Amino acid sequence: MFDHALLKLWKHEGLRGLYKGYAPGLIGVSHGALQFMAYEELKKSYSQYFGTPINKKLSSTEYLIMASLSKIFAATVTYPYQVVRSRLQNQYTMAEYNGAVDIIRKTFRHEGVKGFYKGLVPNILRVTPACALTFMVYEYVVHFLMPTS
Repeated sequence: MFDHALLKLWKHEGLRGLYKGYAPGLIGVSHGALQFMAYEELKKSYSQYFGTPINKKLSSTEYLIMASLSKIFAATVTYPYQVVRSRLQNQYTMAEYNGAVDIIRKTFRHEGVKGFYKGLVPNILRVTPACALTFMVYEYVVHFLMPTS
């Protein structure tokens, strides 16, 4: 089945068809990268401010706060991409648009910058708790597995 789809794609769209959506995909992946970067920077700043070693085990609350802030940062920076992607994927609104650039133009023209952040708060409220818990568990596992010196 996969090889049939691949051959059909190659036949109808060529090499360009194989890489369709590559650039938007990279933007989507940047969310996780931004989140980890922000999380590590928050931990580093926290340890510098209090003069503690960066690998010092923190409290659950401290991990939860830093993870939540890093998630909120990453979500806020990458949310416009999510809005454009969801409008591209929505079969009912696609009749209104001619691709991603058209979505960006029309959204900005009719809704302004706010249009790119529709639904951000509910999204953050939905995903942040799970993310914060995941980071906290990650930190506890890392400290559990590290040899004490």
